Amino acid sequence: MKKLHLFLICQFGLLFSIQAQTNTSEIVTEDKVTVSGKVIDKGSKQTIPYANVLIKVAGKIIASGVTTDNGTFEIKKISTKSFMVEINFIGYKNFQKEVQVSSGQKTYNLNTIILEEDAIALKSVEIINEKSTIEQKIDRKVVTIGKDLLSMGATAGDIMNNIPSVSVDPQSNAISMRGNSNVKILIDGKPTTMDAAQVLKQIPSTSIKQIELITNPSAKYNPEGMSGIINIILNKNTKVGFNGSISSSFTMGRTPKSNQAFDLNYRSGKFNFYTNYGFNYGQNTNRGRIESSELDKENIQLFNFNSKYTSHLAKIGVDYYINDNNTLSFYTNQGVYKTDNYGQTVVDYKNNTTNIDQLQLFDSKDKSNSPTYNVDFKHKFKKEGHTIELESNISQSNEPEFALYTNLNQVDNSVLNSFSNDIGIDSKNYLTNLDYVNTLTETVKLELGLESRIEKTSNNLLLNNNYQSDFKYDRKIMSAYFTIGKQWKKWSAQAGTRFENYEVDALFKQVATADSPFTNNLFNMYPSAFLSYTMSDKNTFTINYSRRIDRPSIGQVNPIRQWSTATIDSQGNPFLIPQFTNSFELNYSRKIGLGTINSSVFYRIIEDEITRVLYTNPINENKQILSYDNFNTNNAYGVETSANLNFRKWWSANISLDAYMKKVQGTVETTPGNYEFVSLNATNFNARINNTFKASKELQFTLFGMYRGQDLSLQFKNNPMWKMDFGTSYTILKGNGTITARMSDIFNSMKFSFTTDRPYTSAGRFKWESQTAYLGFNYRFGSGKNKAVQRKQRDSNEASSSGGF
Repeated sequence: MKKLHLFLICQFGLLFSIQAQTNTSEIVTEDKVTVSGKVIDKGSKQTIPYANVLIKVAGKIIASGVTTDNGTFEIKKISTKSFMVEINFIGYKNFQKEVQVSSGQKTYNLNTIILEEDAIALKSVEIINEKSTIEQKIDRKVVTIGKDLLSMGATAGDIMNNIPSVSVDPQSNAISMRGNSNVKILIDGKPTTMDAAQVLKQIPSTSIKQIELITNPSAKYNPEGMSGIINIILNKNTKVGFNGSISSSFTMGRTPKSNQAFDLNYRSGKFNFYTNYGFNYGQNTNRGRIESSELDKENIQLFNFNSKYTSHLAKIGVDYYINDNNTLSFYTNQGVYKTDNYGQTVVDYKNNTTNIDQLQLFDSKDKSNSPTYNVDFKHKFKKEGHTIELESNISQSNEPEFALYTNLNQVDNSVLNSFSNDIGIDSKNYLTNLDYVNTLTETVKLELGLESRIEKTSNNLLLNNNYQSDFKYDRKIMSAYFTIGKQWKKWSAQAGTRFENYEVDALFKQVATADSPFTNNLFNMYPSAFLSYTMSDKNTFTINYSRRIDRPSIGQVNPIRQWSTATIDSQGNPFLIPQFTNSFELNYSRKIGLGTINSSVFYRIIEDEITRVLYTNPINENKQILSYDNFNTNNAYGVETSANLNFRKWWSANISLDAYMKKVQGTVETTPGNYEFVSLNATNFNARINNTFKASKELQFTLFGMYRGQDLSLQFKNNPMWKMDFGTSYTILKGNGTITARMSDIFNSMKFSFTTDRPYTSAGRFKWESQTAYLGFNYRFGSGKNKAVQRKQRDSNEASSSGGF
């Protein structure tokens, strides 16, 4: 990123110099001269594209150009016989040569010009920033990952739980933003068939370049996710030559965990090849206790769950720069995840002779194969900012699971019952985009787009190796959008609308029951609007609005039992309807002497909110069903503040505070078999601080603390959680290697606990491996130089409509 900034500064400096020196007196000749040549790197012998070529007379620029993709240049119509040729590029020493053209000579070939590395310039460019940064843009927050966040742990989940606005459930890895779990997860700007929890477990932290928090997306984006979009951008660079990094880490809690990853890149001529790969292996343990006090059913449940997992996630891609105006790209993500889960649930009924004390043994094996294939073609027209891009994306997922449940009588260990679930889930998603961008004037930009999404999911259940049920869920989404933006003086604005036709066709089949078909066809419009005012270099205000939708996921609508204990079955509700959200947001960014402070206020109106519900099983009153349902229209609002502050040269901090208030209401089961309308107000408060202390150029320490406040829903009250982490990192091998160590949850304080009195009073707590020791090593290698080429929009995943011109 720093290299890109330096390149842009050089370009602006070059343009300014040319403009300031256009009145330079020249030694004019009637013959126009053309100067040509080729620029290469001294060490690698690779060509150097986009180097600056200056023609000077008496120290003043009279003409200029840049080298092409193959390192050549040609500057025409030089109307002087004697001049200086100067060539410069970031990270290299300047080249200068005096040229004297003979009378009548019309061409002058400098042949091959060799540039030599500038060691001093290279030292000023860091591959990974020491400190993570948070930048507020008109429609998103961009978190650029630094060494301080990399030391948080081995996976994306470890990082995600330490950035503003985001919370990750430490047990299930379920992710939420601004207190709501209706979040859309993207990888490199594209949807994935992988479950969000698996995504956070599989992606190595060292493979992440940036995390974008898009709380109010524009019409250019799919309108799914009430809380917005979290876009995880994986590393990819365009450095000339061969370069990359490798990392290895080990985490120890009650059980061991290991993570290995590498990131490789090779750029030569018109091709750029890149790949990154992450391997995770380890074990997890979880202990829990739930105590229920319903009359005649008082019981204590003790849970002991263990899992062993192995995951592989690889990304392989190539960019082909056909010419300056056309780029063809391909990449594939390949994910493989395997888990062996085993555990036991003890149910002791107090003062009760009717129900039998039970011991349930649980053993399951899960697999997941999730390949993604992406092809993209982008064409740049002659006019700056005028582009068209066609993209096709195919993602698949195959997730078989086999689970065996055995219920025993605690008294004599006799088998009460035993059954097996053999579940198969297959998903296929097809996505095609066509995006068109045209800068109509210097201050007006138009964007148009078409998108087709076809999603097919099939799920089947074998009970004791016999057919029990299957569920098919297909949906087709056709959409078109437009946005138009304008900038004038200190103001910039953008408005647009997405038009979408949505079709769903579902069928649930079950033994001995009639088929349950479900269809739906909706046409909706999703407007969005953004307005930004830059009062000064230090003060910026933005206000925005968008309408969004949360369509039920396959897990929320799938009526096939997902998991079971002795007292609870989890399953979806196929009759869920989408929820709609109108979201308003005001942001203020302030630069002060210590750093930058970003503040936000938001308000949401939520229609037919989808949420968790717990009710008595109508077939077995001794069990409950955990599912989903639509509740009434609710309101939510909140405030957020985050800051990047440098208190001293040796002490900096990322600080974030947020508070969310919501009104929740709906019909719930208040006592077994009885339902009532319930309404309540809830407030949730969260705070994080990540301190970085720089002891020397090579050694730094981090101290992290977080507090997650009480959360209230219609049926549950989740109690507060807090923890503190301490870490250190040390740079070795001339800045190319970094050793990190971390102690998480120093005081072993993290636990999840809840209470509820609907449909009957119960309380519970769960404890996992929150206190862990982490040791990691990262090594970066390669002498490639950063190409000063504009990154393709799909790689940076920044909307071209994000307010910049």
